Amino acid sequence: MRQLIIGFCLMCGAVASTPAQVSVGIGMSMPGLSIGINLPFYPDLVRVPGYPVYYAPQVDANFFFYDGMYWVFQDDNWYASAWYNGPWDYVDPFYVPVFVLRVPVRYYRVQPPYFRGWRDDAPPRWGEHWGQGWSRGRPGWDQWNRRAAPPPAPLPTYQRPYSGEHYPQQEQQQRSLRDQHYRYQPRDPVVRQYQQRPPAQQSAPEPDRQRPAPQPDATRRDQPERPHGQVQGQGHDQGQQGQARDKNRDKDDGRGQGRKPPHGKDKD
Repeated sequence: MRQLIIGFCLMCGAVASTPAQVSVGIGMSMPGLSIGINLPFYPDLVRVPGYPVYYAPQVDANFFFYDGMYWVFQDDNWYASAWYNGPWDYVDPFYVPVFVLRVPVRYYRVQPPYFRGWRDDAPPRWGEHWGQGWSRGRPGWDQWNRRAAPPPAPLPTYQRPYSGEHYPQQEQQQRSLRDQHYRYQPRDPVVRQYQQRPPAQQSAPEPDRQRPAPQPDATRRDQPERPHGQVQGQGHDQGQQGQARDKNRDKDDGRGQGRKPPHGKDKD
């Protein structure tokens, strides 16, 4: 009983310190955040019926597992981690996978006030909450064929023995354990890019929305623009184009540079 009381006090202290810790990562995609979730052991995860997502009914948080990663919605922000106790990365709403966004309202254990009045069996109205800009960037996020939903990823039960002082805090150690015990490869392109990024990379993954047109290659940025249909290596005036054509015609003659000799000096 005494241990339960001490554990409860520690959890309350962690929650009380959450706002100051979470505010560090707002809008910055900073890795390695502590968001006040400090579970004493590996949580029991239950599948959301009909979805490739799990939730934690015994955790007092909006705690989900999808495609090999944990996802938490807290203080109007999304966070992700490969381990159940973090550290967590802030995830912009544009980057959250659609199947996580589609989880019905009833599976959110700590619902924000604006959830009131929304249907329990439908996903939150993210477009209404985040505005038209978000809706334009995530078209069709709530429209999908339920029969074509992918199977859920296997649970990372290899993390069960790691709790308390045995929990790995360093990302490199966490990655090493995952590579040894968890062979699952994510299917979602956002999750795959997120997991495979180098440890030193600080940027968030590309969202599953229309990407902007690529910028010109840096090695060609200072070169003049070529006319339509012209390939690299050709000149810009008609005389140089004629030389290129002469070069192709004279290949069989064996002339050094392929240039046509002066008029009247052709060989017999």
